[in-house]
Amino acid sequence: MRRFDYSFLDNGLLPAKLVNLTASIASLKTMAGIRKEEYIRVFTELEAIAKVQSVKSSNAIEGIVTSDERIVAIVNQNSAPLNHDEAEIAGYRDALNEIHLGYEHINFRQRDILRLHEMLLSIAGYEYGGRYKTDDKVILEVDAAGNRKVRFSPTPSAETETAMEQLELAYLDACSDANINQLLLIPCVILDFLCIHPFRDGNGRMSRLLSLLLLYKNGYDVGKYVSFEEQINNHKAFYYESLRQSSNGWHTNENSYFPFIENFLSTLYMCYKELDKRFAVVHGKKITKRACIEATVLNSLTPISKAEICKILPDVSPTTVEAVLGAMVKDGTIQRIGAGKASRYIKVYGQRS
Repeated sequence: MRRFDYSFLDNGLLPAKLVNLTASIASLKTMAGIRKEEYIRVFTELEAIAKVQSVKSSNAIEGIVTSDERIVAIVNQNSAPLNHDEAEIAGYRDALNEIHLGYEHINFRQRDILRLHEMLLSIAGYEYGGRYKTDDKVILEVDAAGNRKVRFSPTPSAETETAMEQLELAYLDACSDANINQLLLIPCVILDFLCIHPFRDGNGRMSRLLSLLLLYKNGYDVGKYVSFEEQINNHKAFYYESLRQSSNGWHTNENSYFPFIENFLSTLYMCYKELDKRFAVVHGKKITKRACIEATVLNSLTPISKAEICKILPDVSPTTVEAVLGAMVKDGTIQRIGAGKASRYIKVYGQRS
């Protein structure tokens, strides 16, 4: 049986590219957070557009398509599905809405995963929605000559429920480890979900829904405003290649998560960059470096150092960071803990973030 163990994320031997990607994403996330507070209307408009793109793209990856006009009508619930593909599209719409509106109350637990899967397939009328697979299947690929071969053999059906239980527990365990970066953990869990392939149908779409769920629960909500699924669809070849590389040796616990992590983070980074671009088009206001520093400190749940802020905001000089921190301490917005290089800063209780 496959062993689920994410402790390697805490060994300090992560590739520099992944560390740099997480820092870049943190910087863009801070900027997006500032903008969202000030320009709710703009973000509401972006959310409506992204929802349509997400429903369209996630289904298109699986070959489930209809016209753009019909997608809009289905997503906005102005029209009932006219055929089987549209019924599947409507199911994704409902599951996506569930996550958008209630992600705080949905967890990476079997009961919630099964409920989302049932919602995904219910309109299409599948009787196996919300149930694990009962037959074994393999994932095939076709070469340039048209020859088929087995690319991957998922977890056998008889072992699926146990594997999902172990995956759930491993994720909960890693979530409680303060030394594990949750942004690196999420793609590892999604890869393992895909390799288990727990359902007869809908595994790919479920993996994208669960990606959004875990990102939202950890504060990375860019997928609400720029479609995460569209970015995957636009770079499908890279996505499938990273999945192939990271699933090699999976059954014997010899696989490397890093190709899939890099692809996942790159996709998320592209979403934040696209959000930055779209916001600039809709509203030309630039965010000041001071505002970025202030938001970074005020949004931190634990005391944060100057060096950590510089890592999150690589385009801001240490001198500027130091000056802003000094001003914030002086006006009572934050307090300094410790002295010298050991100094950390935290929001003063009762101050508005």
